[in-house]
Amino acid sequence: MAKSLQEQLLAAGLVDKKKAKKNAKAMKKQEHLQRTGQDNELDVAKQKAEAARQKKAEQDRELNLKREAEAQQKAIQAQIKQLIDTNAIISEQGDIKYQFVGADKKIKQVYVDQAIWDRLSRGQLAIIAQGKSHAVIPVPVTEKIRQRDEQLFIYIAENQSAELEEDDPYAAYQIPDDLMW
Repeated sequence: MAKSLQEQLLAAGLVDKKKAKKNAKAMKKQEHLQRTGQDNELDVAKQKAEAARQKKAEQDRELNLKREAEAQQKAIQAQIKQLIDTNAIISEQGDIKYQFVGADKKIKQVYVDQAIWDRLSRGQLAIIAQGKSHAVIPVPVTEKIRQRDEQLFIYIAENQSAELEEDDPYAAYQIPDDLMW
């Protein structure tokens, strides 16, 4: 008489006695559930568990994407802060007030020395908002900062070329750029 598959697997050493008993018990349980009609209830429970697992996985993915975006934003802010800190031009004797219109459309002021004031008024330097204070930086650095955050307030004085009208009665009375009030 031929041996059963289970006996053949045991003889070949592919399955041990514990696994064979476990498999036999699982098969008997499955047959019992099918006979009593409880098999469908298990399938429904498995489907609910699978749906819950998929929903949890989707929530985890969304949370991970959100965390990655936040981490990337923090990295960008750190890069901007580093660019400002390394390139900031500090006035040793800031005794001249340079006034400009801030992001909130109010007049702001920064105390600088004469050389920095001249470069600011010619548009060679820029002023950038850094928290509640402002820093003076070179104009080429502003392009690097704008690549990272376009919403950041940066003030650069405009070089205004004085084109006069022919019939301007005040053409001979030009207001100097460096007039201080």
